[in-house]
Amino acid sequence: MIHMTSQTITAADSGTWKLGDLTVNRIGFGAMRLPQTGEALIPDAVPRDRDQAIRVLRRAVELGVNHLDTAAFYFSSTRSANELINRAVAPYQDDLVITTKVGPGRDSSGEWLPHATARQLRGQVEENLRQLGRDHLDVVNLRIVGSDSIAERFGALAELRDAGLIRHLGLSNVQPHHVAEAQAIAPVVCVQNQYGIGIRPEHDDFVRDCGAQGIAFVPFYSIAGTGREAGATGGESDELLAVARAHGATPAQVRLAWTLHRGPHVLAIPGTGDPEHLAANVAAGALRLSADELATLDALHRRGA
Repeated sequence: MIHMTSQTITAADSGTWKLGDLTVNRIGFGAMRLPQTGEALIPDAVPRDRDQAIRVLRRAVELGVNHLDTAAFYFSSTRSANELINRAVAPYQDDLVITTKVGPGRDSSGEWLPHATARQLRGQVEENLRQLGRDHLDVVNLRIVGSDSIAERFGALAELRDAGLIRHLGLSNVQPHHVAEAQAIAPVVCVQNQYGIGIRPEHDDFVRDCGAQGIAFVPFYSIAGTGREAGATGGESDELLAVARAHGATPAQVRLAWTLHRGPHVLAIPGTGDPEHLAANVAAGALRLSADELATLDALHRRGA
């Protein structure tokens, strides 16, 4: 039985994968929701209680989470995810992997700016370094919009990798041809795209292909689905609810477990500011679904439900 209040299951129960030479547990933690309550990444977001956010981060590490996903543009008026991570878990453990992303930017009021040019990416990398208090970044994802060439921007990050500011490179919000283009420039260790039950079933082959290349696939919004920054919408199918009841689990835990069942290279980075939800998310890494249950959920996924 997987219960939200479980304190015995750790992230190690989800198994491991390597981002380059860095080993991470497959259940990680996404920091997007830490700086604020309610909908994330909007100018008037209400700041979350700082002490609570710090407690959640420390508890995540205690539960074996060693993969934190963040970005300099994750902030509210008085909180930033990077600052909270620095405050909560520095000095950093040797096995803690922090993944950040560059490309998007926001001004001091929280309004979105045009995506960074190749020349501007170094400034974004340096800002992440400063906020996190580090001399290098473990993994940097280039997040893009659209289908245009990424060669110039990814090449700029590859130069920063060669200079020692970045250890490994990844991509976010991309299509298969972007991966091929980037791999010709420097190794890609992860792809971070929106994906989950009923979300982008047309990307199933892409997910499998990443695994065949040894690239981690890291879904975001795998719980929130179409709710995206606003969070899960709450409506669940009878099929998914039946699987959850059979395991004494929540629908969110089943969604996380399903994504992990898509392949050993699939990682999860659920985010929350609630300690109980954190424990439930970590516990989902130990939830094993039967072949029949997976067939039911796969059919639901293909229907786009």
